[in-house]
Amino acid sequence: MRPDDAVQGAGFFPRSRSWVSQVFSVRSLRWPQIEWSTLLIALLLLGLGMVFVRAMDAADLAFERQGVELFGGHLRKVLISLPCIVLAALVRPRWLRRNSYAIYALCILFLCLVPIIGETRNNARRWISMPMGFDLQPSELAKVGLILAMARVLYRSRLESLGEFWRPACLCLLPMGLVVLQPDLGTALTIVPVALGMLYLAGARARVLVGVVLIALSAAWITWRFELVRDYQLQRVDTWVASFEPEKLIEGRNGPAFHTYHARLVIGNGWWFGTKLGQGVANEAGHLPERDSDSIFAVCAEEGGFLGAAALLALYAMMIVLLLRSGSGVRERYSRLVVGGVGLYFAAHFFINVGVNLGLLPMTGLTLPLLSTGGSSLLATCTALGLALGLAANGEPSLDEDAFRS
Repeated sequence: MRPDDAVQGAGFFPRSRSWVSQVFSVRSLRWPQIEWSTLLIALLLLGLGMVFVRAMDAADLAFERQGVELFGGHLRKVLISLPCIVLAALVRPRWLRRNSYAIYALCILFLCLVPIIGETRNNARRWISMPMGFDLQPSELAKVGLILAMARVLYRSRLESLGEFWRPACLCLLPMGLVVLQPDLGTALTIVPVALGMLYLAGARARVLVGVVLIALSAAWITWRFELVRDYQLQRVDTWVASFEPEKLIEGRNGPAFHTYHARLVIGNGWWFGTKLGQGVANEAGHLPERDSDSIFAVCAEEGGFLGAAALLALYAMMIVLLLRSGSGVRERYSRLVVGGVGLYFAAHFFINVGVNLGLLPMTGLTLPLLSTGGSSLLATCTALGLALGLAANGEPSLDEDAFRS
């Protein structure tokens, strides 16, 4: 009998409970120990995103640009996603751990349905139409499912031998492969730093992970060098390499470097104090692609200036640090890995999105959680945030090995 089963048998969790009480618990959550500062920063970032999206909507209306109503749709998605923070925070750690593989399998099922019933946009099939105008992007939810499954497999594994790496590796490669086929290479690549970070948190030796990174970088170089990827993906890398030379960046501004050029243009246009809300080139000209999602940081940097962008980066980094710190204080191993995985989830999106907008990474479509529009991204973000807050403050009794470590 496992220790957790002994806890259940001892009367802590009667088997006659309803399914709701088996999944959620209000009493086991230690409310004073919730990282309220983390939640406050997250809500502040969400509010800032709504302010910038509202300004974009007003600019589209003022300049009579045709398109979807940005703010109204974004507001509806925010109202749908916000309750997920509370619901996820109330989930029982033991139930979550026991059903991690089932949640992961459900995410994989949705990814498998995308080629069958998914909609194609911008030469990619990534979305499944849902009621109320909500388009589900299963790859976003798969990131949360992967964190839970990785935590579950690493819960009993100390990664003391190479043979213990094959199960977490398979868990990562399956959703990555399905997402790459959509194709969505950018989303697939976000899985890599999250997975490597969770392996490190689980006890993997640094030199092993460094070896994995070197192998991955070598494979990426070979793939690019011998043109083993799609033409547009190869073009993005070539454009990124060339964009470090200003002359070539300007030369390609109406061609392959269009997005990269305009992202850097609006960021530079912000100078120190910004152009003020809604008054930047990004909103007035409307040339910057995906300015409400993938490129929202560029808009924030232009309208807030260097100081505003620096404050935004500091705020986001503070939230990530607080999440990782709260995870380090959790004694129960599974919960600690999930909280740490959520912190890595935000960190991966943060560094990749900002790096792409600054030209430090090749152009790829990736949202900045909490700030960008996107229903699936908001849903996954709020769920992940709620899980991290709840697991870090949960007082449900546990007799797992790590709970007795000082």
